This record gives sequence, structure tokens and C-alpha cells, in this order.
Amino acid sequence: MATPTGLLLILGIFSIIPTTMSLVTDVVYVSEFFTQTAQQLSFYSWYGNARLFHFRVPPDTVLLRWLLQATRDKAAECQDTYITVHFRYGAPPVINPLGTSFSQGTVVSESFNMTLTFPNSLVNSTFVNITNPAAGDWYIVAHLPKDPEKIQIQGFSKSCVYFFQPDLFVLREVDILILEADSPIQQTLSPLRSSASFKMFIPEFTQQIKIQLQNCSADNSQNSCPLLVTVGSVSKLPPTRRTMNCNETSDCTLLLQSPPWGTWLNVLVEVLQGINTTASFQMIYTPSACRPGKAGPSRLLSKIMDGEIQKAVGNSTLGGAQSNETQPLPASPASCLRKYPLVREDLDVVSVRFITVKSPYVPVSAEFPSIMLINLNSQMDNGGFLTVSLHLNKSTMGNSSATVAACLSAGSPVLSFNTSQRCATAFSGGYTFLLNSNMTESAINLPYPELGNWYLSLQLLCPLDDSECKSLTPRVLVSTALSPCENNCGPYGDCRLLRRNGYLYAACSCKSGWSGWSCTDDSKALSYQQQLGATLFLTLSNIMFVPTIVVAIRRFYFVEAAVYAYNMFFSTFYHACDQPGEAVMCIMDYDTLQYCDFFGSVVSIWVTVLCMARLQHIVKYVLFMLGTLLIGMSMQLDRRGIWNMMGPCLFALVILVISWTYRGVRRHRCYPPNWKRWVFFLLPGISLALIALSIYVFAQTSTNYFYTHSLWHIMVAGSVAFLLPPRDKRKQSWTFKELLGCGYKICHDDREELFVTT
Repeated sequence: MATPTGLLLILGIFSIIPTTMSLVTDVVYVSEFFTQTAQQLSFYSWYGNARLFHFRVPPDTVLLRWLLQATRDKAAECQDTYITVHFRYGAPPVINPLGTSFSQGTVVSESFNMTLTFPNSLVNSTFVNITNPAAGDWYIVAHLPKDPEKIQIQGFSKSCVYFFQPDLFVLREVDILILEADSPIQQTLSPLRSSASFKMFIPEFTQQIKIQLQNCSADNSQNSCPLLVTVGSVSKLPPTRRTMNCNETSDCTLLLQSPPWGTWLNVLVEVLQGINTTASFQMIYTPSACRPGKAGPSRLLSKIMDGEIQKAVGNSTLGGAQSNETQPLPASPASCLRKYPLVREDLDVVSVRFITVKSPYVPVSAEFPSIMLINLNSQMDNGGFLTVSLHLNKSTMGNSSATVAACLSAGSPVLSFNTSQRCATAFSGGYTFLLNSNMTESAINLPYPELGNWYLSLQLLCPLDDSECKSLTPRVLVSTALSPCENNCGPYGDCRLLRRNGYLYAACSCKSGWSGWSCTDDSKALSYQQQLGATLFLTLSNIMFVPTIVVAIRRFYFVEAAVYAYNMFFSTFYHACDQPGEAVMCIMDYDTLQYCDFFGSVVSIWVTVLCMARLQHIVKYVLFMLGTLLIGMSMQLDRRGIWNMMGPCLFALVILVISWTYRGVRRHRCYPPNWKRWVFFLLPGISLALIALSIYVFAQTSTNYFYTHSLWHIMVAGSVAFLLPPRDKRKQSWTFKELLGCGYKICHDDREELFVTT
């Protein structure tokens, strides 16, 4: 398994941690253990097949060790396979095992993945270590390879069962030194203690911090300062921490632009590997604050007292148009940004809308960036789809060739824009928007955004020596929303809300051959003509029941003909309603159509086999009704169970065998006695039924379902026409006149009654 250097280690024993603790004499560690229930894995066809695990890492953690355990059955059908595991900090991993394309404007955060295999064992255990991890939410997703698309018949075919369970061991350091601004701390490192940990709090509106290592000295004269400084924690892969080798520079100073606001920042100082020395140093950091532009206290207080702000927010919520745009707040002498508030409006589960106060248009200047806070701190905000779209009012740009640069970043805003590095904070890169007179619209779709504060920064970038451009204040329409799925998964997908151990998130389930994260990949999509053809195959194949119904009526099997007509009707309209896509027609509720289709299919088999047994009429019709009632009950319990069909079939076959055996013993000859009946009717009917059953059980996949299931309809209906026994010889062939009644003719029964009375 390939891992980033110095980040992930695969270890086989836990005894290394106590050994490390014994080497550090004055550092105290505490350990914690977390586990989750094992979950059964599924083959992957959409995100709902993946199994999600959620862990919360406490602060001051220096080591994470995951124990990944995978087990499988001992059954013979279990083959060698592999399990893919994905890790991500802050939000569930965005995975794409099928290699489908994302929608335009969608950006994906990378996640680390690894593979577990089962070469010759039933259990696979793997250890994964992450040193100096970020505190907060960590997510693991595990799944099997691509779904083979074989339709499994419940209760008939058995598949191999795989389970996956992650356990987490956490090692936390106690009493980490806290750095205070402009207050140096003296420390000494030795062979017994080769590292020292610090942490500092980054308040809001911090523009820059400077970290310095001063008065560094070492016993070994060959190395002036053999220390390595690492700032930040591991939250992304590859790691985005900042490092500084003090042995390679005389000024051991590290500048961090736009550090994460409102968080604790970890600093690790350690002796360079391979050097056995004692070193002393002073650690100090200096923050640089950036005050936002603000309105005067009296002016702001008067607005609040008059209710002007509340009225503006209400109008924006109702969608009312605002003619007066937001005016930039007057900047104070030490300010370097202008902050424009966004009102968070929670609409539903994983559904949030952000509204700008007073006007949807935000003014942008060349002097300072305009900053907006997108608050995604709710526990379910990282289980949806964040959409940020910008629209530049072209008329406010005039004839200038300037560009409005925007940056969406997590943790802290971008406070300085330039041509070489437009969108980057201290430890991560953001997502860039560029708007000008030629391209006035831009949007970014972000599935599963990291939990926390997101910032949208906008600033006008002017060409050199363009004083007129610097006086412009273009307006940008900002639209920001968090929804469960992008565009509700479109016309060829269903947005489904998933739940794992109390955590809610959403994903798209695609249909009609469409695929992708938002069901926008049409590389294997079915056209409307293909959808219509598939619907016609499944529905019109039921016409094969018409000859069967005619045969049943001509042989005086009216009850059986009624059952076949019932089955044909509901099978036709169930499959017309069951199709994904546009070629769909539902005459009643889908669940009702499905129940009636399954029920009619089993009852058709039941009455056919009993009819072949040639029982006495009273016995046959009692079994008809009793079996139909029991089948209706079993269908209500589990309509997809294989024994709902196999049970009545086997019971009816037992009755058939007993009846035919009794007749054969009584007549001292094989029953049915006519060899033509066997050759031209029974053997073809049984062959068609067995072929249909084989196709239904072994050949059906989600890809060829339209054709194989249509063939099942044709063969089953055809087999019934062959298997129905011939008409009773005592019954004469009927005419329409006889069906309408006796008319003026005295019937046989009436004559007998007349003779009795006389």
C-alpha cells in the first residue's frame, strides 16, 4: 500500500506506543479507545452501498491508530475480493469508484484510500497511523468492488457476506504549552526528550502570524540549530502542514498568511533525525490583526432601533426586489477588509439558504476584499451539496478590462489577492471565481463540504497604472445555498436521505443508465427510444397470455381464464409504471400494482397445476380459494420471498403427483395414457417452464432485465397453454346461444323436474 512519506505507517503491534512513552520522561500521555459496530458491506453501484463510519478526535491528539478489521463467510461461494477504505477529515469522503464524470463546476476534495484483500484468509486486520491529526470529525467509508448487476432472488441464491469494523486508538498529550502573543517560552531538548509541542489560539480577523525560533544553541558545534519546526495538523492528504528547517537558515522565522480563525494551531519542534544533541531555544509568535470596516456606533444603533435591518432581511427572505444596493461600510484606518453579513435560513434537513442583508448585490473594490461568512457549523451541514454562484452586474464595470476575483475557502478568508496566487490560505487552497465583462457568471458546486466556517472573498483586480479602474465599485450578485443533492438529482435520479448511527447525509440514486454523483453522466444513458422500447418489451410480452386465455375458455376452464386475465392486466400496467425515466404510465399506486402483479403470478401457477391434477370440482375449487387466501397473506408478509412462489408450486406438484399416481395405479397404466399428450403438450410445456425458471433465476441482470423478463413472460404464458389439460369428454363444445341461456327451449333439467311432478 502506497502512503505519503512520514504520514501513515502500517504497524502490526500496539506495544510501540508504551516504548515511546518510556523514552519521554517529562511528557504525559493519556489514551482513549473508540469502536463502532461492524457493518455488512455491499457491492458498489451508488453511494448508498458504501458504509460510513464517523469518529470524533479529541483535542491535543498526537497519534491516531485505526485497526481496520474485515471478515467474510466460510461459504464456498466466497471468492477472493478486495475492500476499499476511504478516509477524510471534516466531511464524508467524496468517492468515485465507477470513474463517472461530475457535473460542470463541481469540485471534489481529495481523500486517502487503501485496499484490504482476502487472499487466503477469512479475516484481514490492518493498522493505519496518523501522527499529529487535526481534532474534530473524521469519516471512513468502506465498500466492495463494482456491483456485478446480477439480480439475486431472495431466498434462492446465497451470496457471500463481508463485514467491516474500524476501531480507533487515540493518544493525547497532556499539558501542552500554550504560546501567548509576543511572549517567548524557553525550552530545552535532549536525547531523552527530542521534541516539544506548543499550541496557540488564532482569534478572528488575524491577517498574519509570525513564528520565530530565537536564541537557538546546540552542544554540537557543527549544527548551529539542528531543529525542525512543524506548524499545523494533518487534516488533508497529502499533508498541508508547514515545516521549517532551522539548520538551513540563520533566521528561523515562518510567516503564515490567513491562518485559520477561531482555532488552536499546533506547533511541533523536534531535533533533526540522526543528531544526538541537546538544544535550547525560545519560541515566540506575533499575530497581525486586520480590523473590518464598520459603521459608526450611533448610526448602527439608530438602524437597529428603527427596525431597518430586520425589515431588509424580511424583504430579502420573501424575494422582494431591492432598488437600493448595499453601500460599502466606511473603513477604519487599520482595516484591510469589508465584511458583509449573510443571514442563515434553515429550510429543511440538510437544506440551508444564505441571504445577504438589505440587497443581494455585494459591492467590490480594488482597495480591500469584501468578505462574507458562510456558517456550516451544524452537525448535518457536511452531508449535503454546497452551491455558490456569482453574477457580475456588467453595467457597473463600465469599459474597464478589470477582473473580479473571488475565493471560497474554509477556516479563514483570503485577504490578499495577486496574479500568481489568487486563492490560498495558510494551510489549504480555496476555490477560485473569475468574473469580467466577457464572463459575468461563475458557479462552484461542492459535495460534502467540510464542517466549519467558510469564507467568500471578492476583490477587484485592476491592470497596472489604471487609476480609473481603482475607483470602480462593481456589484456582484451572490447566491449561496446548501441542498441535499444538486438540482435534486435531475430528472434521472432520486435524492435519498441516508442515515448511519444517527448521522444524516444525502446521495443520488440514478436510473435509466444515467450515473455520476448528481446523475449527470450520460455515457451509458438510455435514450427515450430505448426507454420506450424497454417499456413496450415488458408490457406487450404479456399479450402472450391472450392465446392461453382463449385455450382455457375453449376447454371450459373459466376460473383459470379469469386468473390469467387478472395476471396479464396487472403485469402489463405494473411494468408500465415500474420503468425509470420518461416512458412511464401509472394507472394506480405503484405499490398496489406491484402487489397485484406478484399475487397474480403465483395464483396463476397455483390454479394451473391444480387444474392439471384433474381433481373433483368441489375439491379443486376449495383448494383454489384456500390457496389464494394463503398466497395473499404470504404476499403481504414478504412479496419478494422466493418461497411465496416455490411453496404453492411444490404443494400443488405434490397434489398433482398423488393424483396422477392414484389414477395410474387404478387403471394399471401410465397417466396421462396418451403418448401424444406427453410428446406434443406436456414435454414442451415442462421444457418452456424450466427454461423460463432458469432465465428468471440465473440470467437476469439489471442491464438485460428488459429482454430476459419479457422472455420470461412469453415462456411462462406459452407453457401454461401447453400444460392445460384437454376438455372433459362429457362436455359438449359450447356455442354463444348456450352461453346466453336456454331461451324458448325447455332445458334438460326443467324436463326432468316436469316429469317428476307429473
